[in-house]
Amino acid sequence: ARRCVSETDIKLPRMLHGRILSSPYAHARIKSIDASAAGAMGAVVLTWDDIPHVRYNERIITIPAVLHKDHYVLADKVRRMGEAVAAVAAETEALAEKAVRAIRVEYEVLPVVTDPFEAMAPGAVPVYDTIDWGPDEIKVENNIACQREIQEGDTDSAFAEADLVVEGRFSTQKIYHAQMEPKSCVCRPEPDGGLTVWPTTQSIHNVRILLGQIFDIPLSKVNVKKIPVGGTFGSSIQMNPPIPICAALALKAGRPVKLTLTREEDVHDHTRYASHIDLKLAAKSDGTLTGAEMELVADIGAHNIQAYSLLGVSIGWLVSLYKLPNVRYRGTAVYTNKAISCAMQGFGNPQVTFAAESLMDELAGKLDMDPLELRLKNYVGLGDSFWGQGPLVRSIVQSDGVRELLRHGAETIGWEDRPQPGMQTGRHRLGIGLARGFHTSSAGAPQPGDVIDFSGAMVKVNVDGSVDVITALMDHGGGTLEAIAKLVAEELCVPLDKVSMAPAETCSTVYDCVTHATRGVYAGGGAAVKAAKKVHREVLETAARYLNVMPEALSLRPDRGLDQSVVFAPSMPERRMTLGELATRCWEQSWKTIASVVSYRPTNCPPAYVTVFVEVEVDTWTGNVQTLRTVMGSDCGTVVNPVMARGQLEGGLSKGAGYALYESNVWNADGQVAGNGYWIDAKTAAIGESPPIDGLTIHFADTYEPTGPHGAKGLGEAAANPVAAAYANAITNALGIRFYELPITPEKILRALKQEEA
Repeated sequence: ARRCVSETDIKLPRMLHGRILSSPYAHARIKSIDASAAGAMGAVVLTWDDIPHVRYNERIITIPAVLHKDHYVLADKVRRMGEAVAAVAAETEALAEKAVRAIRVEYEVLPVVTDPFEAMAPGAVPVYDTIDWGPDEIKVENNIACQREIQEGDTDSAFAEADLVVEGRFSTQKIYHAQMEPKSCVCRPEPDGGLTVWPTTQSIHNVRILLGQIFDIPLSKVNVKKIPVGGTFGSSIQMNPPIPICAALALKAGRPVKLTLTREEDVHDHTRYASHIDLKLAAKSDGTLTGAEMELVADIGAHNIQAYSLLGVSIGWLVSLYKLPNVRYRGTAVYTNKAISCAMQGFGNPQVTFAAESLMDELAGKLDMDPLELRLKNYVGLGDSFWGQGPLVRSIVQSDGVRELLRHGAETIGWEDRPQPGMQTGRHRLGIGLARGFHTSSAGAPQPGDVIDFSGAMVKVNVDGSVDVITALMDHGGGTLEAIAKLVAEELCVPLDKVSMAPAETCSTVYDCVTHATRGVYAGGGAAVKAAKKVHREVLETAARYLNVMPEALSLRPDRGLDQSVVFAPSMPERRMTLGELATRCWEQSWKTIASVVSYRPTNCPPAYVTVFVEVEVDTWTGNVQTLRTVMGSDCGTVVNPVMARGQLEGGLSKGAGYALYESNVWNADGQVAGNGYWIDAKTAAIGESPPIDGLTIHFADTYEPTGPHGAKGLGEAAANPVAAAYANAITNALGIRFYELPITPEKILRALKQEEA
């Protein structure tokens, strides 16, 4: 096994060390910068005058026609706490820190807006005057970054004719991703004017494209290396701010530069989207859903990183959970002077699922109906139209394990014996909650939408019969690359230890959009399997020449005795040769390398379903919520990596429980993260607060996805999406009180109990 080397391990000759000067204000104009003292120390200094004045969006998954661009390499005006206003590079980290502290900046401090509703009010301080949208510069009105409205069917009639309507306003918080490593980058300028880059990223090709656009360098001269990352949870789905700063420093210095954020800088750099969701559901007396109305306001922070797509996928999450023939939706993304919102484990899905699954439980209670049966009656399943990630991403569900997951989970947790809501007394009260959810396996659809989503891979056979797989797809630690190796090994009948996931870089790989949308195994693996199938066909056609047998008469099978795959004619057993013998003869006779390279866009994005049943104990004296048992079920099609699949579900439960009960970034009136922005103040769940793994039961649905590689589809983000809703429903079952705001902290529980007593 190759040693995993991260970008922070990279050491190059003559390498300088970079540091960023972060703004101490959340909103300010930069009047002047005096960097003379830093320059006198021998540091290379980067200010506004040294960078290309090119607006860009850090995430170029949205097609250019509807891409919002509001970011520069360094701030033209400070819009969030910790924003980079200058940078230095020096011979040592200590000297770089000393030099960056010597820079003097004169600021004109501006009013700060941290509440999205106050930001939209008339007279609110503008975060932006103008931004670029596609090819045009547009004026920003009332701090609204973008909006989307969608109407299907006759919503007014659906609500007018409904027997029952339930509604609620659900609020979810900004939280820090808390990935294991902060953002880092190493850049080396090349003699031809190009760059070699080792970045923290989920997409090496998008980093390459953006650096080429910003610095006007031909892409053939920009090479971005694929480096293992210490987890991301979506925090590196865009090109992180340190990357272009590091590139600019390296180009100015003419020497390699390493730049790594401190943990405090990282905390200020990225968060999950905070949302306020007003949701109404209409139903008949038998529980049939007839319509929905949803209004969503998203706090996107200081920059727009694909908020336009977020607003589109958010309605997709709702209408792909349950059959809703009539829908009215409006989504609004709002600028505030807070940390940037970006994708985090679900890209809006946990927020919408929390609202939808809470309201489904409330509807079941008013109908005097089992919440499980209400879900089974209305869920989007086999043969139904599936919106996936929004109105432009539609396909048909072709594999569906929801019924199996719900029935098995209910039996395992003891669903029939759960307490009646609000009927318990005493200090400790038990509750069992249910929620179901999903995530898409990629953003594939029959026609391209407003999201760029395709993968590529190369598969080649070596002269000894071993196989190399070359892909730009990133693995965040969930075992994606191992799964791809297994899929290729299966397709070519090669022992797994003879399949290598080769080192990759942008100069030696075809484009892969980004590891997002739970697409790694389904789309990235799909590309590799498509290439392997071409290699499989070429193996048979090539062997047919040597064996004097028609290709259609040949087969490929593993031979454990030879530790090889073997090409043979079943009707003529003596006509056979190993894959290594075949590849060697092609080499010796100067013929060819057996290989294939493909680009692949899926035409489906099959739902990876997950169900969660959780039993909790609520202490009514302290407000503490303890997890007793959890049953999680996954429909990910063929389970390619059973151990890692279990790990994904365990991780999803842990992160989802933290989101439900503990985690919240809070901003003061001056735009500072409470507690001065230290990681401990962002409050991720500690070991004692995480759900016990020995109390977790995991099961997988017996399904096969016909559009997936060997029947597989995704899992990753789906694991966390319904967890917060399950906790909310379990607490309601224990106390008889519903909570509409996350996190459900002990303080909120005690306050609600006191109000209930009053």
